[in-house]
Amino acid sequence: MKILVTGGAGYIGSHAVVQLIDQGYEVVVVDNLSTGHRWAIDERARFVKGDIRDHSLMDDLFQQEKIDAVMQFAADIVVAESETDPLKYYDNNVYGTIALLESMRKNNVKNIIFSSTAAVYGNTEAVPVTEDIPVAPISPYGHTKAFVEQILEDCHKAYGLNYCVFRYFNVSGAHEKYPIGQAVKHNTALIPIILEVAAGERESIQVFGDDYDTKDGTGVRDFIHVVDLVNAHILGLNKLFKHESAIYNLGNGQGFTVMEMIEAARKVTGYSVPAIITKRRPGDIAISIASSEKAKKELGWKPQYSDVEKIIETAWIFKIQAKYKKEPEYSFEVGV
Repeated sequence: MKILVTGGAGYIGSHAVVQLIDQGYEVVVVDNLSTGHRWAIDERARFVKGDIRDHSLMDDLFQQEKIDAVMQFAADIVVAESETDPLKYYDNNVYGTIALLESMRKNNVKNIIFSSTAAVYGNTEAVPVTEDIPVAPISPYGHTKAFVEQILEDCHKAYGLNYCVFRYFNVSGAHEKYPIGQAVKHNTALIPIILEVAAGERESIQVFGDDYDTKDGTGVRDFIHVVDLVNAHILGLNKLFKHESAIYNLGNGQGFTVMEMIEAARKVTGYSVPAIITKRRPGDIAISIASSEKAKKELGWKPQYSDVEKIIETAWIFKIQAKYKKEPEYSFEVGV
């Protein structure tokens, strides 16, 4: 079977590509390389540089390739940026997916897996978070993902589209077999920022609030390894091919405080990670933990990375290898 991976040069998309290929799928990648990296795309995949909003390009691709299903990872994902430039997010995330769906419909491709986010839940205090909690996003980024989820359901009813939506919690780590990992110019995720401090690229990490009702006063979050995440997507293909649609949370189901994560990184890296306590950020909640029982039950998903130190270790190894790799094609500049 042949899978189209949009955004396949990005962090999660590139991991999906290698896992798909290793499991016997043919893979085609479409990416405009605005934030992804050419070096991250496995040589065994066919790569098309382009934008999913380009109707002509996508129609040509679907006509040339017999695509069985699409994994849609192409999106902008920085919550803070979405607040200052919402139109960019509505254009890329919402209109981009609409354009992709239009090309899929025109070329009779009826299966899609969509990369969503726990941000659709907003500031829910539910612990753990289950899929039946009403969506209530509070950021433009979260709204774009919630809108697309609704669009997929409407297309399911109108056109017989089969969809599988995965709502991610905190995706972390790096592949242990392939030299790919999280490589963005300005990190906003906790583990990469902690590792930047350990690597001497930042002086310290800010901890936003230590007065929550948690074991050490800092916020609790759920971290899932990127390989476990994409393996759930591959299992989701089986559901699509049965003409079924569903929405799933993806997390480890475990919570770790920010200070526990910092201490775990100190242990893994052997470096001090200075932490500065600051005020809470508006909108932050005390605890966010996923219930992924639905994915386990319906898809047979079994995450392999339950040890948070192991997750950090894979990210650290990738970071060190990338830092000292000299080949120019391994550049981390955006657009390369």
